[in-house]
Amino acid sequence: MKYFSKILFFMAVTGAFFTACKKDTLPFYTHGSATVLSASTNVVAPVTADSNKNVITFLWSNPQYATDSSTIKYMVQIDSSGRNFSKAVSKTIIGSRTSNYTAKELNAIVLAMGFKFNVAYDVDVRLVSSYGNNNDQFQSNIVKIKVTPYVTPPKVMPPAGKMLFIVGNATAGGWGNPVPVVAQQFILIDSVTYQGTFFLNGSNSYVLLPVNGKWDDKYNIADASVPKISEGGVFGANMGNTNIPAPAATGMYTIKVDFQNGIFTVTKASLFGLLYVPGDYQGWTPATAPALGAPANDGNFDGYVNIPAGGSYAFKFTTKPDWSNSLGDGGNGTLIPGGGGNLAVSAGGYYHILGNTVANTWSATATTWSLIGSFAASSWGKDIPMMYDANNHIWTATITTAAGDQFKFRANNDWGLNYGDPGKGSLVVNGNNIGDPAHSGAIMPGTHIVTLYLNNPGYYTYMIQ
Repeated sequence: MKYFSKILFFMAVTGAFFTACKKDTLPFYTHGSATVLSASTNVVAPVTADSNKNVITFLWSNPQYATDSSTIKYMVQIDSSGRNFSKAVSKTIIGSRTSNYTAKELNAIVLAMGFKFNVAYDVDVRLVSSYGNNNDQFQSNIVKIKVTPYVTPPKVMPPAGKMLFIVGNATAGGWGNPVPVVAQQFILIDSVTYQGTFFLNGSNSYVLLPVNGKWDDKYNIADASVPKISEGGVFGANMGNTNIPAPAATGMYTIKVDFQNGIFTVTKASLFGLLYVPGDYQGWTPATAPALGAPANDGNFDGYVNIPAGGSYAFKFTTKPDWSNSLGDGGNGTLIPGGGGNLAVSAGGYYHILGNTVANTWSATATTWSLIGSFAASSWGKDIPMMYDANNHIWTATITTAAGDQFKFRANNDWGLNYGDPGKGSLVVNGNNIGDPAHSGAIMPGTHIVTLYLNNPGYYTYMIQ
């Protein structure tokens, strides 16, 4: 009897449980359908004065969803043609079946895609419809339009002369103004964008000049303490006396200057290895010693050091601007890492010094520099000596050229070590003649001061004034 009572009790509880768990039936909504999208025009080419005007209107058919049409969600998607909307810019509309775009709104969208001013580009537009909770999505047909971005007033006015230059102790030419061209001149990308790849001495600084040879105006920054400002940030015209800090490591850097948005960016192209040369001639202080450079960062160092007459002419190498990792003389042109005696030359002079920390070898050759070329005073047979300025660390000479003249730099009146220009304003061993129209460009006829910069570690350049 007790067993039968338990069964009845279990059946009662189970029935109550299933009665309590009974759910209401959810409403069923029928599927909608893809909309048909159309545009008021297929060509949009506004001017600045049209910024606040509606320049295009998109309309679409009713997708016939089951709920109130005022709750239906639509997304207008715009992307550059050919990208299959992988980077589409979306605009959400609830209920309405039309959307307007002002010239300013559309211009901002296409400029963000990287389009250039005053150039027509193909753009794809589609509509994605759905219920308000994103269910039952449908994509419309694709409407193709052609959009021409217009120039909007830039945050920083670009140079009136459409040229831009870099100057400073971070650069190959130092604070000398005018600067070496083309080595320190930007390339004009478009009316508001400049870009160039430059040698920068680490932890120094620079500013940008709209006119080479003048200090009247400059582009710089307001605060050098902004985190990561050496990698880029906000800039402006004549913002006090604050220079732009260079990155900490010496090397080649690509600098892009965006006047439209008032932003500059600094991107590493390649880093140089450095080998410091402290010695008796400068007080045995690695932190202030000149350095040799390895452009390929491969342990093969090259550079020039001026060792004045007097003293012991002794020096050492160190891989850091301190004594933590020095290299001394191992005899017969070899190096001993962490040991060895002092390296030395026999007299004062301007030395071309090579050091290899892989093979542990070194050499030093005293040099004087000259110009030789097709100009009348040389005719490729006579060297025109250059004078060394120890205060500014430069070599200079004056020559007079005629149309079509070319020349090169060479050491010790000999072709064993000579420099030419491959076409980037920097110098390489056995490079092309300077003045070759196919590479460095023709030299204007007239009398010129020619300056040779060999004081940067592994990066050499010149200037013709």
